Amino acid sequence: MKKIIVSLLLMSWYAGALAQDPALKEIQNQSQRNIKRDTITSSWRKGGVFSLNIGQGGSRNWAAGAEKFSFSIASYMSLFANRQMGKYNWDNTLDVGYALVNTTSLGSRKTDDKIDLYTKLSRDLTTTTSFGLVGNLRTQLTDGYDYNYLKKGLRRRTSGLFAPAYAIIAPGIDWHPTPYFSIFVSPVSARFVIVTNENKSYYFQGGVIPDSVRTPGGPQFEVPLAVLYGVDPARKVRNEIGGFISANFNKDIFKNVTYKSRLDLFSNYRKTYRFTPIGPDQLRIDEVGAKPKNIDVFWSNLIAMKINKFLNVTYNFDLIYDDDVRQFGDKGTSAAAQMRTMLGIGFSLKF
Repeated sequence: MKKIIVSLLLMSWYAGALAQDPALKEIQNQSQRNIKRDTITSSWRKGGVFSLNIGQGGSRNWAAGAEKFSFSIASYMSLFANRQMGKYNWDNTLDVGYALVNTTSLGSRKTDDKIDLYTKLSRDLTTTTSFGLVGNLRTQLTDGYDYNYLKKGLRRRTSGLFAPAYAIIAPGIDWHPTPYFSIFVSPVSARFVIVTNENKSYYFQGGVIPDSVRTPGGPQFEVPLAVLYGVDPARKVRNEIGGFISANFNKDIFKNVTYKSRLDLFSNYRKTYRFTPIGPDQLRIDEVGAKPKNIDVFWSNLIAMKINKFLNVTYNFDLIYDDDVRQFGDKGTSAAAQMRTMLGIGFSLKF
């Protein structure tokens, strides 16, 4: 994990060294989170970008094998509203993404779903540093599913709106040496992991797996949805205290090519717990000591290549690692890096 984090930070610094096309600087400034301060006016600066990508495919009597029909749609919207009031600055962004694919063999499934609200209130200390308070909320719009639950082709709900949601409140120092790059550091911050929407979501009554479905030696009882994210279903919220770093980069790295990246790191100082099903709707709770070296990572990237006024090509790459999200591996009880990519071409509108 340490090697991954160091590599990501080096990539951000390297990208910052690339030359910027002055003709495109204004376009980039309209969409970046770390807007260059306007020292004359205190009015709101607002705007955003909306993109829509659509794809369709089909086949007939294709010997190599292919879907008879497939249709995909992906949309992304990024909004910002920033204001300066003397030495005080208030920056806000909202990123929303959603994508679906429909095929003849699998039906409709999500390939992207996110809501990311970020706000920062700060006071300038020098021309490159400020003291501020950051708030961030991440969740999704609709339910997600395991389509091969227990390896039996069953569909079980594994996520939804506020299931989970991640909220952070962090006071700290913001260093912004350039208009396109900043690092916010908070030695002590509060994070909340929330699972309130149908936080158990059992597939079987009372979470008891029938003998007709259970594999020999397999689990007898289902794991509540909240436990998949390290949350006690009885409490619905897990609160953590730890260090928080947020690095933001947004720049035109080549002509008509913009790269936007955000890397959030969180280290939990508090002890955690593990939950094990031992009966119908019953859990054994084991205390686990604090592991501040197990750093949680949230890294989002967007590369946008402009073709003309309305058409563009976009590439998204997201990476998440959370040591408390243990639903991977052969037994579905291990943590792992979660990665998602998306490449699209379609309509875009800046306003």
